Amino acid sequence: MSAIKHKEVRKAANNLRQKDDISLVDVLTLAEASIHSMKTFIDSLDSTIYREFREIADYIQKTKQEIGHLQANDLRTKHIPQAGHELSAVVSSTEEATTKIMECAELILEADSSDPDTYQQTVNGKVMDIFEACSFQDLTGQRITKVVDTLEHIEKRVSRFASAIRAKDSDETISEQEAKHKKRKEDLLLHGPAREGEGVSQSDIDALLNS
Repeated sequence: MSAIKHKEVRKAANNLRQKDDISLVDVLTLAEASIHSMKTFIDSLDSTIYREFREIADYIQKTKQEIGHLQANDLRTKHIPQAGHELSAVVSSTEEATTKIMECAELILEADSSDPDTYQQTVNGKVMDIFEACSFQDLTGQRITKVVDTLEHIEKRVSRFASAIRAKDSDETISEQEAKHKKRKEDLLLHGPAREGEGVSQSDIDALLNS
C-alpha cells in the first residue's frame, strides 16, 4: 500500500470520526479510498507472485530441455550396453590368452631336453604360440578405448545436467543391494588395486619389514 493511498484512507476515516451524522456518501468515499489503496497492494502482490511462478516455469522448462540433452534412453539402451559388451569381450579374450600362455609355458617346462633338435622345435613352436596369444592386447586396447570414450560421453552429459539443475548429492542409496555393497566395501576396505603413485609402495613395505 503506497504512502499516498494510506494517507487518503486515514483522512477519510478521520473525517467520519469527526461527524455526528454519517451519510452514505461518506461511507462510500471511505470504501472507495480503501479499495484504491488495496488495489495497489494487490497489484504489487500479483506482480511478485507472477514473477516467482515465471521463474519456476522457466526452471522447469530448462530442466526438461536438459533432460532431453541428457538422452537418458540413448545411454540406457545403446551406450551402456555396448560398453558392457566390450568389457565382457575383454575379459573373455584375456582369459583365453592367459590360458593359452600358461599351457604353452607348462609344455615347455615338461619338454624332453634329451633330444636337442626336438626340444628346440617344441620350444620354438610354443614360444610362437605365446607371441600369438599376446596379440590379444591390440584388440583389448581398442575395446577399452571404446569403453573409455563411452564413459567420457556419459560423464559430459551427466555433468552438464547436474550443473544445469544445481543438483546436490544425497547420502541415501537407491537400492538395498547398493546399500549392502557399500557396507561390504567399507567393512572389508575393498577399494581395488591402487593406481600408480597411490597406496603403499613395495619399498615402504620392505622398509617396514626390515625395521
